[in-house]
Parts: sequence; C-alpha cells; structure tokens
Amino acid sequence: MLPTTAKAVIIGGGIIGCSTAYHLGKLGWTDTVLLERAKLTSGTTFHAAGLVGQLRTSANITQLLGYSVDLYKRLAEETGLATGWKMNGGLRLACNADRWIEVKRQATTAHSFGLEMHLLTPKEAQELWPLMRIDDLVGAAYLPTDGQANPSDITQSLAKGARMSGVKIFEDTPVTRIIVEDGKVKGVETAQGVITCEKVVICAGQWTRALAATVGVNVPLVSVEHQYMITEKVPGVTSNLPTLRDPDRLTYWKEEVGGLVWGGYEPNPKPWAQNGIPEGFHFQTLQPDFDHYSQFMEDAIYRVPALETAGVKQLLNGPESFTPDGNFILGEAPEQQGIFIGAGFNAFGIASGGGAGMALAEWVATGSAPYDLWPVDIRRFGPHHRSTDWVRARTMEAYGKHYTIAWPSEEMTSARPTRRSPLYGSLKAAGAVFGEKLGWERPNWFAQGEEPRDVYSYTRPGWFDAVKREHHAARTGCVLIDQTSFAKFRLRGPDSEKALSWIAAGRVERAPGTLTYTQMLNDKGGIEADVTVARLGSDDYYIVTGTGFATRDFNWISRNLQGDCHLTDVTSGLAVLSLMGPKAREVLQVLTPDDLSNQAFPFGTARTISVALCPVLALRVTYVGELGWELHMPVEVAQSVYDALMGQGVTLAGYRAIETLRLEKGYRAWGAEIGPDHTPLESGLGWAVKLKSGTPFKGREALLRQEAEGVKKRLATFWVDDPNVTLLGRETIYRNGERMGWLASGGHGHTLDRPIGLGFIRRPGVDQAFLDEGEWELEVASERHKAQVTFAPLYDPKGERVKA
Repeated sequence: MLPTTAKAVIIGGGIIGCSTAYHLGKLGWTDTVLLERAKLTSGTTFHAAGLVGQLRTSANITQLLGYSVDLYKRLAEETGLATGWKMNGGLRLACNADRWIEVKRQATTAHSFGLEMHLLTPKEAQELWPLMRIDDLVGAAYLPTDGQANPSDITQSLAKGARMSGVKIFEDTPVTRIIVEDGKVKGVETAQGVITCEKVVICAGQWTRALAATVGVNVPLVSVEHQYMITEKVPGVTSNLPTLRDPDRLTYWKEEVGGLVWGGYEPNPKPWAQNGIPEGFHFQTLQPDFDHYSQFMEDAIYRVPALETAGVKQLLNGPESFTPDGNFILGEAPEQQGIFIGAGFNAFGIASGGGAGMALAEWVATGSAPYDLWPVDIRRFGPHHRSTDWVRARTMEAYGKHYTIAWPSEEMTSARPTRRSPLYGSLKAAGAVFGEKLGWERPNWFAQGEEPRDVYSYTRPGWFDAVKREHHAARTGCVLIDQTSFAKFRLRGPDSEKALSWIAAGRVERAPGTLTYTQMLNDKGGIEADVTVARLGSDDYYIVTGTGFATRDFNWISRNLQGDCHLTDVTSGLAVLSLMGPKAREVLQVLTPDDLSNQAFPFGTARTISVALCPVLALRVTYVGELGWELHMPVEVAQSVYDALMGQGVTLAGYRAIETLRLEKGYRAWGAEIGPDHTPLESGLGWAVKLKSGTPFKGREALLRQEAEGVKKRLATFWVDDPNVTLLGRETIYRNGERMGWLASGGHGHTLDRPIGLGFIRRPGVDQAFLDEGEWELEVASERHKAQVTFAPLYDPKGERVKA
C-alpha cells in the first residue's frame, strides 16, 4: 500500500533512480519512496550497452565514475543479486598523429587523477584484443580498471539494496502531478493517492524535461536514437576481452556471451520524439534503421574483419536522453527548492550510475554535493536553454562530436548566434572571431590579415599570433574588450549590507563608491562564488560575476540572503567595455571631464562618470594585471562609447588574450583554480578575506580551523622554459619524481614567451623551502619536462619576471 508521507520521493526506476534510493537508504533516509510508472529499468536502462569507463576531463567526475566501479565490484556480494560486472579493462585506439597526442594527453590526465593508464604499441594492443586489425594504428591506451556490466542486473541489485535499507519501491505507479504550493514542494500525486514530502528527486530519463517543466524547472535534454548491433558468437571472442573504443572510426565494442556488442556515434544523429514521447512507451525500442547504421559498417569491418561473416542477432535502436554539452545533469533545481534532478546521461548512465546516485543522495540529504560537480551541475544552464529547438540543435552537434577529437578551446557552431552584445556588428566588422558562453557571442580574438576562423591544434592553434598581438597591446598600450556578457545583479533593500556582509568573505560594508573583490563561501570554507561588488548606495549593491556562472551565482546569493533585501538580474540591460593597459588613463581622460588621476580615482573605486557625453559606471579594477577600468553602461549608449574609444586608437582584444594575461599575473578563475573544494587560504586569497576583523560570515569557522591546523594544499604558478611546450591544464605535477597534483589551467605567457600553468600542490606543509628544495617536473602528453614553480605572480607591474 502506498504510504501517505515520505522524507523524499524519487520518480523513476532506472539505474539512476535506484542508485539514488540505494544511497539515501545508506544515509539513513529509510523513509524514502521510489515510484516507477511501469517496471524497473523499463525506460532506457534495459537497452543500455553497459560499458563502464572512468576517465573524464574533470578530476571529480573521474572520481565519481571510479566510485561506480568500486560499488559494482561489491554490490553482488552485498545484495545476493548478480550484476554482470567484469573489470576486464578498456582500450582506446589512435589512428593518426593528432589522435595520438589526444590519447597521450588523456594518459597524463589519468596519471594526474590517480588512474592507472598505459600507452601501448599497436602490437601490444592487439595482444589484448586479438580480433582487431592494427595496420592503421599509431598506438593505444589501456585502463585496466575499466569494465562492463549488465544494466538491468545492476539496477535490480541496487533496488534490492535500497529495500534492504528500508526504502519502499512501487512499480506501476506513475506520478500524475508534483505538488508545489506557495513556492514549496508539498508532495506528489499518483492514481493511488498523494504522498506528502519536501524533497522530490526526478530521475525519469528522457521524460524528465517534460515532467520538471510542470513545476517551472528547466532540464535541457532531448531524445536521440542510438543504435548498436549484437552478434552471434564470434570465434576468438573470450569473456575477458577488454571494452574497445575506436573513436577515429566512431565505434565502440564489448564482449557479450561469446559475441560482440558494437555501436557508434554518427555525425548525423536522428532526434526522436520531437513532438513528445508516445504514451505508454516502456520496455520498447525503435525500428532498427539499417540504412542509417550502414555508415559504420565499412570502418567496423576494417577494424574487426570477423564481423563480415558474423551472424547478427539484433540491431537494437533505443532512444536515449542527451544534453547540449554531453554532460549529465545533477543537483537541486535553481527555479524550485526541493526539486532535485538526475537525468540526461548521454548513453553513459551505467558508468555514471553508482557515483551519480551517491552524489545526488548526499545532495538531497545534506543540501550540497559531496564535492565540486560543476561540470554536471544543473545550474550551468541559462534562459536560452528553455528553448527546446535550441537544446535539440546543440545536442545534435554534441552527439556528433562524441568521438571526434576534443580540440583545446573548441567552439560549438550550432544554434548561433543567440545572445548578442549591442556591439556585435561592429566587432564582427573589425575581424572578431566569436566564441559562445551561455548563449552569448563573445569575441575570442581579432583577425588582422589572418582568416577569421578558428584553426585548432594540440600545439600552436591558428589564433596564437593574433592573441600574442593583443596580449602585447595590453601590456604596452591600451586594449578594449567587450565583456557585455558578464552576469550583473543588483541587491537592494534596507538589510542589503547586513545580508551581503554575512554571505561575502570580504569587506562589503565599505562606503558607497567602493569596490570589493570577494569570495562567497560554503560552511566548509569552499568558494561557491567569486565576484566583484560595487556599493552604489547605503542599500544598493551592484554584483558582477562571470558569464557562465549567472544561474549558479544568482541562485547561491538569493538562497542565502536574509532580511529585507531583493536580488535582481540586470545583465541584459547593461553593456560592459573593459579598457585595459598602461595607457588606459590617458585614453579615457580625453573623453571625460571627470578626474581619473590615481588620487581622485584610486584602485577599488566605483563611480558614475560621463564618457563621450554618456553616463557610465566606471569600476577601477583589472583581471589582466594592468591599469584599467570596466565601463558599465546602458545598452543604448554602448555604440556611442565604443565609437569614441575606438577613435582614440585603442586595440581590440578578446577573451583568449584575457586568459594568457591573467595566467602571467596568477589571477584565479572559478571552475579552475577556485571552487567549492578550495578555500581562500589554499588558493592564496587569504588577503581578500575579513578573517581578522571578527565580523561573522558564512564559512568563517571553517577558515579559522584551517588556519590553526594548516592547509593541506597550496596553489602555485608553474612554468617551463621551452616555449614549444603546450600547457592546457590537467598536466601532472611531480616533485623529486613523486606525484603532487595537476595543473588546473595552462596557456602561453606572451610577455615571458613561456608556457604557464596554475595548479595545487596537494601536500600539507608546503612553503617556499618546499618549492626551492625540490626538483619539479610537469608531465605533458606523457612526457616529463623540467619546470619551475613560485607562489608569486610571474609578471609584476613593470613587466619583469619574479623568478629567473
């Protein structure tokens, strides 16, 4: 009989829902109910291929997938139900020089994250997978801890484990309504009755978008047809055959009952259910499309000649939910407290299932993720993702790129342009090559004689010289950067100072006209937001943050506010032009009657001035390490101000120059060097925290404990003297041959003509002597290079290197 109350209700009985139920049970949330509209696994889980790979570009997502492997190893023994888990390892092939560089970099990433990954010759790879042809191979990588599993068996085992903890599971119980009253989740409605609860967890796979939308929650995913073939037994196929990924031929392979399961990611995917998923669709697959699948056949037979004569059991066509960026979606919905999402698993739900369920359960139980999961956080999306047409267009492109080479700084091309600065046309005419962030078109670099398009490379990309030109202009003259896409909020109300002072770790209770760079911390001291705050009045604050963090930061701030104050997103009404460089003052002074001298307008000042007859909020701040102002203005005057500044002979610059400039100066970026897993003390930002003031703020107690006990990691700047080495981030850090961590980000410092990276040395007691007494190396594409390290910026205001 259906209970009338529960602590949490999970909707969906696939692997994600059952894993979440299992882990909530383990956390003591035994008063949890899982509702499945049909039978467990009947949505998309039952037809999943079941490959379990672990390596991702994020350390924490790799850790999450590693947790899945650890869980699957022991689950059968715990529950008594077999899972089909086999840790038979995984091979990844490379058929050309560029792919081989990518694979070698993936091996370095694996080493950085503590995964065992071996580079093999073609012959060594063939010894592990004797059926394949290798005459086109350059090399391969092998992860011995990868494996495969039976999706339905794992799900049933997780469900049994959940029941063993007291969780109740009801099949054939569709949810007809999620009940939200006065902005609060009250429960769910079914044909059998209502269950009241305060937490609803939607793990409904491809049905999640439509269900979540009924309570105003946006989940950007769409359904795509995904096919794979199951063969009869093939001579030579053994039960211990590793899983195989052949990305240059767009295919993957695994053993099953002496035969092969193989499929691929075609460049021209087929969307499904564009007008809605048919009623009663469960335990169903789609009509196989042999014509569409045939595009894989020639390449597949070339790789595995035995396939040509193998009997075919089935060509299985099953719809899966995919997302615009190829990452799954986890977390509490920003639009509605109490609604949690676990969906959009892009055909690797089995690999993710154990870890995603663990993370989502902890999120539900404690209010936060177990560690930083920003790459899959639902708050990474924005308002344009409410357009299903936009989501579908971008998702089709992401699906088609699943196995293509993941070039550094690669931009997507679909569903563009969507959000544009008022200066978009002027910038395009000036040679801008745009990138896209949260739907915004942003100038990445400017072509002057070069062809205005991105040419990607794992060494020196096509924009290298153009960015170098812009970089030097910022260091020696004056550049203008359109940063209109900045997320911009206004906090108003009589309790604004008190509320913001509690949330912000820095001193925001300063006089109107002042500017504060500050972090906002969680209770563990981790950095949830990294913002600039301008106090415009006694009860009026202007908050600026990065483009990609608009949803996340607005959500974090608004949910932690107390008292009589209100947060408003004002992003769309304001344009931003950043004027940076040693000549910025003389350029701007020509256009304004206001005194811009250092005495009248010091660093950290926020003041409305007149520029070219237009009102502009000028913020004296820099992210490039030079004199400069961010000029914030109503969109209707942006063109006038832009034209006036361009008339002073400034150089246009883009976001890729910002990145090279900030690395030389050692400026941190949220999502790379700083985030929820890093405190200001670990990140070298203790100077920005009001720790000694005695003023209470969120996260203060954690920082005091850390200050007393000492930090266990420290952020440092690394560089290599060879200018031909390419640092991208995730390169492994070694000291005296011992692994110490990895780079969070990397690039080329054009002032110094050296590759530079920022990364955490993950050891307690790291001080200057620890740096000086060690021999440091960076592993780059599986090769080690001698490196140097410092806590100080490599570039000072005079352009001198701090350490030779």
